[in-house]
Amino acid sequence: MKVGFNVNALKTVVQKWKDMNAILRILIGLVIGLALGLLFPNMPVIGLLGSIFVGSLKGIAPILVFVLIMSSLANSSTGIGARFRTVIFLYMVSTFVASIVAVFTSYLFPVTMKLTGEAADQAAPAGVGEVWTNLLNNMVTNPVSALANANYIGILFWAVLFGLALKAIGSEKTNTIIAEIADMINKVVTWIILLAPFGVMGLVFNAVSENGLAIFTVYGKLVASLVGSMLFVTLVTDPFIASLFLKRNPYPLTWTALKESGLTAFFTRSSAANIPVNMATCEKLGLEKDFYSVSIPLGATINMDGAAAVITIMSLSVAKTMGIEVSIPTAIALSFLSTLAACGASGVAGGSLLLIPMACSFFGISNDVAMQAVEVGFIIGVIQDSVETALNSSGDVVFSATAEYYARRKKGEDMRFLGEYAKKKKDAPAEG
Repeated sequence: MKVGFNVNALKTVVQKWKDMNAILRILIGLVIGLALGLLFPNMPVIGLLGSIFVGSLKGIAPILVFVLIMSSLANSSTGIGARFRTVIFLYMVSTFVASIVAVFTSYLFPVTMKLTGEAADQAAPAGVGEVWTNLLNNMVTNPVSALANANYIGILFWAVLFGLALKAIGSEKTNTIIAEIADMINKVVTWIILLAPFGVMGLVFNAVSENGLAIFTVYGKLVASLVGSMLFVTLVTDPFIASLFLKRNPYPLTWTALKESGLTAFFTRSSAANIPVNMATCEKLGLEKDFYSVSIPLGATINMDGAAAVITIMSLSVAKTMGIEVSIPTAIALSFLSTLAACGASGVAGGSLLLIPMACSFFGISNDVAMQAVEVGFIIGVIQDSVETALNSSGDVVFSATAEYYARRKKGEDMRFLGEYAKKKKDAPAEG
C-alpha cells in the first residue's frame, strides 16, 4: 500500500513538472545553477548534470537527424522542392545581412583589443577554398564514420541519398518501419528534453564556478559590440526578411523561436545538440515533418548569422587595433567572404573563431597576430558563443517556418500560424 502511494505521488510530481511551462522550468534551473555556482563552486558533481545533458543530446542528435531525413524523403509527397529553395535563399540572405550589420556596427562603435601573449597553436584554415575543400571532403566521408563523429555534413549527404533511394525502390512496408524508427528516436529525444532544466542548472553552475561573475565584464566593449549586432539581427533584420514572405507581423514567430529554441541553444552552446529541440519546436508550429527534418539540419550547417557577425567584427577589430584603415567597399567584400566562410563553419574545428585569421588575411594581417584575437574570442566565448548559437538556432526555426508558411500562402491552403488559427482562402482578405 505504501509502495503504491509512493508510485502515485511520484506520478503526480512528474505530471505537474511536465505541465509546468517549459520556459519557467528552465529559468528555475538557471537561477538554482547561478546560486549554487556562487555558494558551492567546489562541487563539480552539480556541473556533471550539464555535461550529461549536453552529451545525451549530442549522442542522440546524429542518429535522429540521419533517420529523420531518410524517413522524410522516403515518405515525402511531391512539391517540397520549392520550400527548400526558399529556405536556402533565406538562410544565405540572412547570413549576408548579418555580416553587413556587423560591418556597420564596427564603423559606428569601433573596438580595439589588447593583443598580447603567444599565438595559439591551433591551425586556422588558409582561405575560403580550404574551408569548402574540408566541407566537401566531410560530405563524402564513410557514413558510419559520419554518424560516429557527428559529422553533420556527411550525415546530411548520405541521409539524402538513402532517402531518395528508398523513395525510388523501397516498399511501403519498409518505409513505414523506417518512419516508426524515426518516431521512436524522436520519443527518446522528448524524454531527454524534459530534463533540460537540470542540464541548464549544471551548465550555468560550470560557467559561474569556473569564471565567476567577473567573466561578464571582461572585454565588455567587444562583447557589447558582438552581442548588440547579433541582437539587432535577431530582433530587426531577420524578422524583416521573414515579414517580406509572411506578409504579416513576424514577431510572434520570432518570440516563439527565441523561447523554444534560442533559450536552450544559449545554454547548450551547440547547434548540433539543439537540433532535436528545433525539431520539437517545428512540430509545435504545425510544420510538416518531411520538410523540417531536412531544413533544420541544413540550417545548422549553412544558417550562420552569428558566425558571420563574429568573423566580421573580430577581424575588423584586429584591423582597427593594427591601425589599418578599411574602406566601405573593402568591408562589404569582407562580408561576402564572411558569409561564404560562415556557411562552412560547421565543418571547421573551432567553429567561427578559427575563421578569424582567414578573414584577417584579407587585410594582410599575419596569422600570429590574428590567432591572438582567437584567444580573446575563447575568453569571451562564454557569452559570445552562447548568443551566437542562440541566434543561429532560433533562425533555423524562423526561416523553416517562414518557408513553409510562404508556400502555403501561395497555394491558398489553410495556414496554421503558431497554432493560433486556421483560415481558409476565402477568409484571408478579412485577416488583418
